[in-house]
Parts: sequence; structure tokens; C-alpha cells
Amino acid sequence: MPPTSRPLSKLGFLTIGLFDEADPRRGHESTLQIIELGERLGFDSAWVRHRHLQYGISSPVAVLAAASQRTRCIELGTAVIPLGWENPLRLAEDLATVDLLSGGRLNPGVSVGPPMHYDRVKEALYPDTADVEDFGYERVRRLLDFVRGERVTDFSGVEGFEAARRQPHIEYSSDRVQPQSPGLGSRMWYGGGSLRSAQWAGEHGMNFLTSSVVKAEGSEGAEDAQGSPDFAEIQLAQIRAFRAHHPDGDSARVSQGLVVIPTDSATPEQRAKYEEYVAKRTPRTLSPQGQARLLFAPDLVGTSEEIAERLQAHAAFREVDEVAFALPFTFEHEDYVQILTDVAARLGPALGWRPGR
Repeated sequence: MPPTSRPLSKLGFLTIGLFDEADPRRGHESTLQIIELGERLGFDSAWVRHRHLQYGISSPVAVLAAASQRTRCIELGTAVIPLGWENPLRLAEDLATVDLLSGGRLNPGVSVGPPMHYDRVKEALYPDTADVEDFGYERVRRLLDFVRGERVTDFSGVEGFEAARRQPHIEYSSDRVQPQSPGLGSRMWYGGGSLRSAQWAGEHGMNFLTSSVVKAEGSEGAEDAQGSPDFAEIQLAQIRAFRAHHPDGDSARVSQGLVVIPTDSATPEQRAKYEEYVAKRTPRTLSPQGQARLLFAPDLVGTSEEIAERLQAHAAFREVDEVAFALPFTFEHEDYVQILTDVAARLGPALGWRPGR
């Protein structure tokens, strides 16, 4: 490993949790089994994606509540909850409840922005307030305040019948979100792909989730040999901007989430499927996509030794000591078992990781 690399201290994975519309329970059960497998293999964390009006996990907090009762030590994260769909106060209650049930293992990741296809869903989501909803960083700040115990109301205490009778089962009212879960506020993550998001997350003391997508902004001086924006250099700039604005500086937590597909124990049929998957997705990595100029990282497929070599040459990877490798979207359960087994048994150790740290 190059001397500039940080030792890999935390190994995680991310799954989308797809299901068949006709049999959604089977897909959710598969996701829970994958999380259980991750714990047995020694992974430090398991993360679930979030999808609305699609055949993926629409309620990750509920899924992780179930996972918390089937595991005992693996950290459980969301990557990420789009807050445009959420009431921050209600979400704070759910997060704290699941964190307590898990024994303090929840790592909520969130993001901002209008819900996808907002014009088509706003009447169902916000029939009376659609045109005045704020989908910016203020929504995250409210959630952080609620999770961290800031006051919600100016009233606390008892009133009415219960107070007058002084019964032993008085219903007290709190001026803070209940329950409060100690430590949860320090485990809040922001999922971002821009310099502005990185800076905001740092200024507000959050952790930073990076992924396989960034905005191709400020890329002057961050081009590859062909003159195209260089994903790794752009991501590196965001990580450094985050830490420059975070109270913890260089020790502020960052997790990188690239798609990696080790093939060490894969069958020939699996290898062919994986390589075809990557080939179909490679063209989008060659230049920024759409008006937002989104730049996608290439998926990494090959032996663990080959993937480790490519990661060690990745400028942003060398800056982090936590990863949550993303599982491909459309593979079968047995494919995920093979991939996770190879990541834990071969790729992780090749990157300096050891289970149980």
C-alpha cells in the first residue's frame, strides 16, 4: 500500500434490497439474510439504500429495526434517506428508537433536494404545502437539532387530570424528541457529491458519505490523461474540503462507496455476468452526464488482488480509512453471498483490514 494511504479500519457494504412486486417479503428477507451474513463474515457495517415508488426498500429504518434484532454487533446505516420525503421531527423519533433497539449501532445517512419527479408526486406527498416546502440544508439542520436534543416546544411537565390526581402513572410531556439516544447525534452522516455539500456537512459536525457519483465541478487541474474530469481527484477535493471545515479536522469520518465485484471464488458464469454488467455501465463513466454534470466512477471487477491495486492508486481512496462497497443492483442472492465472502476473506485483508477492530 502506498505510504500516503490510510490503513483501512472499517469495512462495510451497501445493498439496494430489491424485491418482486408479487412477493415483496422474499426480497426483504434476502436483504436481512445478507446483513446477517455480513456480520458473520466480520464486516463492520451494513448499509441499505432507499427507494420510493420503486421495487426497493422504501422504509430503511423499519428494515434496520428488524436487522437490529437479528444481529448483535454490525453497524447499520442508511445510504441515504432523502429528507424531501420526510418530516424531520418524526424521523428523529424513529431513528432514536431504532438506535436504542440496536444498542447504539445506527448510522443514519441523509441527503437533501426535492423528491425525484416532484411534479408527479407532490400532490400525494404535500397536498397543502407543496409550493412552500424547503428541501435545502435547513431540513437537515432541523433533524440534527432534534436528534441532538434541542428543544422542540416551550412546554414540558404534566397537566390536566393526571397532574390533579397525582397518579403513579402520570403522562409527562417533554420539550425534546423522545426517546433520546446518547451518541446518535455523532453518528449522523451526510451523503453528498459536491463541494458545497462537503463543506456544509463539515461545518455542522456530520460524517461524510461519498459514493460512486460526484458533480464534475471545480475540475480545473483535476483532469485525466485524456483531458476529461478525473473522478478520483474531484472526490479527493471534496473529502479535503469536508475535513477542512469539520471541528475534528483530518480525523473527521469519511466513508467511500465504490462498486467493487471481486471474482476470486466466482463461477465462470458469474464472472461473465459481472463483466457484462460492468461493460454496460462503463460508457457513462467517460464524461459528465446531464445538466447536473454528474460523473460516475468505473465499477471495479476482477480478482481481489487486481481490485486492491486499482484502489491503492485511487487518490480519494488513499484519503479514507472507511468504505462501504456497493453491491450491484440486479444480481441474485447467491451472487451477493459470493461477492461479500470474497470482500471479507480476500479484498479487505489485501487493503490492510482485519475483522474485529
